[in-house]
Amino acid sequence: MRDSGRNPGPGRGGPSGRGGGQGPGGDRRSPGSPGRPPRQDGPPRPARPVRPSDPGRDDATGGPARRGRGGAPAGGGERGGRADGRDDAGEPPRGRGPVPPFRTPVTPARTPRGGEPGVRTRRVVAQHPVPGEGRPRGGRATGAGDAGDRPRGAAGSANGKRPAASRGAASSGTPDRTRGGTPAPGAPGRPRPAGGDEPRPGVSARTGATAARAGDSGRTGAPRPGATGGTGAGRSRPGAPSRSRRPPGPPGPPRPPAVLRLGNPVRRLRAALVVMAIVLSLFAGRLVQLQGFDSKVLQARAAQQRVQPETLPARRGSITDASGHELAVTIEAREIFVDPKNVDPEKRDLVAATLARELNKPKEEIAAALAKTTLQYIPLARDVDTARAKRIMAFELKGVGMKETYRRVYPGGSLAGGLLGFVGVDGRGLEGLESAYDDVLAGKDGKQSIELGANRQRIPMTRSQREAPVPGRDVRLTIDRDLQWYAEQVLDRRVRETGARSGSVIVMDVRTGQILAMANTPQANLNDWQSAPAEDRANRAVSEVFEPGSTNKVITAAAAMEAGVVTPDTVFRVPDHIQCADRQLRDAHPHKPERLTFTGILAESSNVGTIMVADKISSQRLYDMFRAFGFGALSGSGVPGEQVGLLPQWQTWSGSQRCTIAYGQGISVTALQMASVYQTIANGGVRVTPSIVAGTTDAHGAFVPSPAAKSTRVISESTAKKIALMLEAAVGREGTGEEASIEGYRVAGKTGTAMRYDEKCAGYCGYTATFVGFTPADQPRLMALAVIQDPKKDHYGGSVAAPVFKDVMTFALKSKKIPPTGTKAPVMALRPSE
Repeated sequence: MRDSGRNPGPGRGGPSGRGGGQGPGGDRRSPGSPGRPPRQDGPPRPARPVRPSDPGRDDATGGPARRGRGGAPAGGGERGGRADGRDDAGEPPRGRGPVPPFRTPVTPARTPRGGEPGVRTRRVVAQHPVPGEGRPRGGRATGAGDAGDRPRGAAGSANGKRPAASRGAASSGTPDRTRGGTPAPGAPGRPRPAGGDEPRPGVSARTGATAARAGDSGRTGAPRPGATGGTGAGRSRPGAPSRSRRPPGPPGPPRPPAVLRLGNPVRRLRAALVVMAIVLSLFAGRLVQLQGFDSKVLQARAAQQRVQPETLPARRGSITDASGHELAVTIEAREIFVDPKNVDPEKRDLVAATLARELNKPKEEIAAALAKTTLQYIPLARDVDTARAKRIMAFELKGVGMKETYRRVYPGGSLAGGLLGFVGVDGRGLEGLESAYDDVLAGKDGKQSIELGANRQRIPMTRSQREAPVPGRDVRLTIDRDLQWYAEQVLDRRVRETGARSGSVIVMDVRTGQILAMANTPQANLNDWQSAPAEDRANRAVSEVFEPGSTNKVITAAAAMEAGVVTPDTVFRVPDHIQCADRQLRDAHPHKPERLTFTGILAESSNVGTIMVADKISSQRLYDMFRAFGFGALSGSGVPGEQVGLLPQWQTWSGSQRCTIAYGQGISVTALQMASVYQTIANGGVRVTPSIVAGTTDAHGAFVPSPAAKSTRVISESTAKKIALMLEAAVGREGTGEEASIEGYRVAGKTGTAMRYDEKCAGYCGYTATFVGFTPADQPRLMALAVIQDPKKDHYGGSVAAPVFKDVMTFALKSKKIPPTGTKAPVMALRPSE
């Protein structure tokens, strides 16, 4: 093989036989130092101190390359070489010039078998070249000689020990050359002969490997028969005996690791520019999407997060009585709320305990609200008075806030509770007049939007929009507060005395139809309406229906008298029972058949006598009179929660039903409907639609009265006056309503006792006791009705309800300063004179 034109270094075979002896190992030398024959006597020669970087020195030790004695390179072969340094051909070895630096540690080798005593061999282990130095040309030879006569710069450590790298390389990469072996991969190639001569036949072309194999054979002295000369000779000697082929020598220095060469910098720059262009294009596309296509959507989202809309509640209007006294009013209040996300977890228990104590709420409820850390606004109390709210805020509890709001207050508590109704937590009316007139009372809430930061603090110098709230208007009722309070007190006392379930009282102005009082019991305290049952929050005067009983007989009387079939003095023979179709109907008290005038029938409230009068008119005429007085329809008063009652069509009446309807059984009405009937009679037969609202205020606070109530004539004035006289007789000594009489005043009225239909028992259970009348009878101004439902102690209207009428009407006459007329009631005959 060619060695790429490099000149062979010392120890390499050439055409001139340079490189040491011809025997095995003759060409094994340290790179850059010629071989030296071993010394025969004398002490070892000390090595020359190493001086680094000296030109011409040994590459491994830094010393100069020296030649052996007699011109032979130092470190001749271990075998096959001659002692005088000559090769078998007799050619003296020639020295060589300096070789390229090559670090080759030299280690002492074992004495080969058969070698001369006292001769020490050295084994040179090839290593990688030092970076930056040239690769050694050709193979290397390891010379053997006396340690004391070792040339200066010989490889090895100062203490004669083999370097660790050399030991590792020799033990792992070089097999026992005495027994032959296979050449290691990467051994150096054959040297190129000097002067262009081709290698002689029979001579190994490998320089380093052949010498190593020869040196490991363990022989010294003459070569084996047939063996070739030293590999450094480069060609065979004439007539030399042939040698068997030697095993391959130790591997040469491995090739240096491949150097990773970077690519073309222009390419790298172009690739980087392409990548940057792609990345920038992605950023540009995303920017166009955000700034162009999605800008409005993102702006809206940002505004939603940043802009905090807030509702400015409007001040709710007041509800007053006819004189302007407040029955329902709105005052300033505070709403206490918490931001659980902002509450310190370590102080959460303290915050819960403090708020529970100040707000009169269970601590568990407050703690549950504080545990909802994902929320930022949880209202705890909405109607906190300002003094208490200030006290709470004085604790400076983090996460606890306050907001201005309004609170609905009812100064009278339960006063007119069923009539007024109440509002919900959102400030909207739920029942009663609060619900019916909510549009007037509520006003219009304002709006405000401000920009808040992360800590819910307003961002300065930012936009804000504010729409001022419009306060609600006031509603003025026809109710007299004092009369309302007194009626409730009397009614409540009577209900408790009789053990009744409930009761209602209505007081009306006969001429205008205005309701002066509408009392119910029991009823809810409006300041704590949540704790009251649903039936106590209702306005029983318009929502509870009942069978009117004998109070309904005035309608039958009006229908018969309007038909002209009877007069107040018409006489009837009245038994205590009567057969009506398939039923036998009776009076309240058993009695013998007796002669009674129509006035007497009405005054003594005879059921049988009333049926006898009704037989004189048709069912349709009687039905039409009921409708004319307002039965089976809303009264038109505007009182919320009103029911229409029950009035069956006359075509559906059965034989017995026609009789019972005549005295007030089989139909149902409300207290307001029955009060309207007696108002019509007291007003000379003209029905005035009942009203409860006197008017409202406008935006400037000026009072605007309600339109005048509708007036409708139902019966003639003559019939109305006759019926009034008959009713006045019913309150006389012989009448059933004597307990309703008022000293100094002429009172007209009628008692009613009816069986009460109860849905719970699915039938008639208990009674309804009623009394209704007006005064002064000759110049009516006020009318009143008292209804007691299901009394347990007594059940007649004359003994249960009439006293309530008397007390309430007496107070009303005094409060309204209505004097007595001073006239006496005419004597009305109840029985015909003999």
